[in-house]
Amino acid sequence: MESHRIALISDTHGMLRQEVEEIVRTCEAILHAGDIGKPEILLRLKVIADTYAVRGNVDGRRIDEFPEELPEELDVELFGFHIYMVHDQKHIRKDLKGADIVAFGHSHSLTDEENDGQIRFLNPGSCGPKRFRLPVTMMVLTLYPAARRLEVEKIDFTSPASAKEEPVKVPEKDRYRLIQEIMMEIDAGKSISEIAARHQIDEKFTEQVCRMYLTHPGVDVDGIMDRIERRNL
Repeated sequence: MESHRIALISDTHGMLRQEVEEIVRTCEAILHAGDIGKPEILLRLKVIADTYAVRGNVDGRRIDEFPEELPEELDVELFGFHIYMVHDQKHIRKDLKGADIVAFGHSHSLTDEENDGQIRFLNPGSCGPKRFRLPVTMMVLTLYPAARRLEVEKIDFTSPASAKEEPVKVPEKDRYRLIQEIMMEIDAGKSISEIAARHQIDEKFTEQVCRMYLTHPGVDVDGIMDRIERRNL
């Protein structure tokens, strides 16, 4: 039976994880439900497959912040399925006539609900920097046009170990310079695993620095070091 795999992601906040990219490469199209974070993320996704995205609340409105024009909402037809996209569930339009799937993000919480068996409401959660104790998640949709059937695979990248919020091992070497270099490599598009391997440091520490940097616009090295100290990481 004919089928098509579609990646549904949201809230990358400037980070495209290697494990997310590996799954996305197995799909024919990509849906991004906003809070992209950096234009480079869309460029990398579009090299992989056709990408459809909406603007999130962190995606700048000025041309120098986010040069690509992004709609607040978007209607997409894929393999006979009508998909309506918006970032925040609160902004879903009232008239959803003809829609098979409503995709949104913003809350960082994975959601899969049906409205009277007619419309599937999907929030893939966040696959960007880990936030608090929320998992890192995405979805893969498998569309079966002939049968008008949809399957949803929910993918959780959060390991049991990380879910326990164990203390992060802070490197003993020059922390100021290390964090500064991590920030530069994040801007250069390096993955967490690449950065950790290059500096021979704990990936969890690298991810914490990355999360603080990407979710606190304008934060400097001193600000990150202060947050690390206060959280006793």
